[in-house]
Amino acid sequence: MSQNGVGIDLDKSLGYLLKEASSALRVAMEEVLRPLGMTVTHYSCLELLAQRPGLSNSELARRAFVTRQSMNVLLQTLERDGCVTRPAEARVGKILPARLTPRGRRSLEKATAAVRSVEVRMMAGMTETEQAAAFRILRSMIHSLREGGGDGGDGAGDVSAVTPH
Repeated sequence: MSQNGVGIDLDKSLGYLLKEASSALRVAMEEVLRPLGMTVTHYSCLELLAQRPGLSNSELARRAFVTRQSMNVLLQTLERDGCVTRPAEARVGKILPARLTPRGRRSLEKATAAVRSVEVRMMAGMTETEQAAAFRILRSMIHSLREGGGDGGDGAGDVSAVTPH
């Protein structure tokens, strides 16, 4: 319980627990990516470009949860290292769409295997039903926070399938 009954009881705060899980996930990912010479942001950028070739610096930054300035520095490094290509001049406005090179794809393959091992470890104590329920619940939370809605009427807020260990 918080001191003097003021504030949030961290032992019962779902938001705090989610932040703790996020932090633990990031640490575990950094540990497996470090030997590959990558950070989580580096990996996220490569993964995003593999799935959505041609994203701009701004789009990559938004989807990787970093500033445009940080993403620009990373893209310059990835370009210098031969993992990403961007046109020398923008065709429209200031947008320089980025694309993975074969070297970038090879780096991503190794990183994806490492990150997948972390996800497998994270969900090792969960049944398939619990994993599916966790996905539904987390998606519902994200939707509620972004859209201000409830469970969307799709049953995503139904936590009855999740049993505590």
